[in-house]
Amino acid sequence: MKHLILSAVIVILLGLGKTKAQDTLVKQPIDSVAIATALVDTLPGAHLITFSYAYQMPGGDMATRFHNSNSIGGGYYYKTKHNVLIGAEGHFIFGAKPKDVSMLDSIRIGKTSDGHVIDANGQYADVRLYERGYDFSVKFGKVFKLASANANSGFFVTAGAGFLQHKIRIESIGNRSPQLSKEYRAGYDRMSNGLMLCENIGYFYMGENRMTNFYMALDLAQGFTKGRRYNFDTMLLDNASRLDLLFGLRLGWMIPVQANKSNEFYY
Repeated sequence: MKHLILSAVIVILLGLGKTKAQDTLVKQPIDSVAIATALVDTLPGAHLITFSYAYQMPGGDMATRFHNSNSIGGGYYYKTKHNVLIGAEGHFIFGAKPKDVSMLDSIRIGKTSDGHVIDANGQYADVRLYERGYDFSVKFGKVFKLASANANSGFFVTAGAGFLQHKIRIESIGNRSPQLSKEYRAGYDRMSNGLMLCENIGYFYMGENRMTNFYMALDLAQGFTKGRRYNFDTMLLDNASRLDLLFGLRLGWMIPVQANKSNEFYY
């Protein structure tokens, strides 16, 4: 009888101990921020989809043709576990009325930039000029970690090479000016393109979620371009070499996607 009572007491005590241990485990809070931070700090490699905007100032030969411009675009980068960046970018360049509008002087009244183009109805044509262009490049760089817990953030530098093109977009509202019809505009648009070198120096930040991943950088580009048109106003082939420079501040947003060993992706 005593043995039965002793066995029952032992079973009850073991059951109470197990229940207490389970309650202790349940009550332990899960620190999701700490887990997310740990993932960021140990990220072995990440695929980065980027979107960016830059406000640019021209230099060199480009400064004689255009005012300040805008650049918007995107790209893809792979960031290694050693914070090395490898990727490519492309941007659309656009701006307001160019500085140099003399290319239309030969078809204006008075042959000057103050004159008007006459349309097919003998009226003043509504002619509008804009800066347009694009660039794309392949880049390499590195993020240098600062004295912080986040191993994926810090100052960064990139350098690369690619292609730059720009021209003057000519719009004749209503298309009533035969001298500026589609087949003739190319003779006035001053299209130029060629090899481009580019650099970025700035700050790179990767946070705990995909909404707080960004970079901001000094954006530099040097275009070694040439004219690619036969100009109707000068009656000459435009193939002169140019040095087209762009300086600006670029702000970018990144969407990081990382693959683990099971080939699953998470943000």
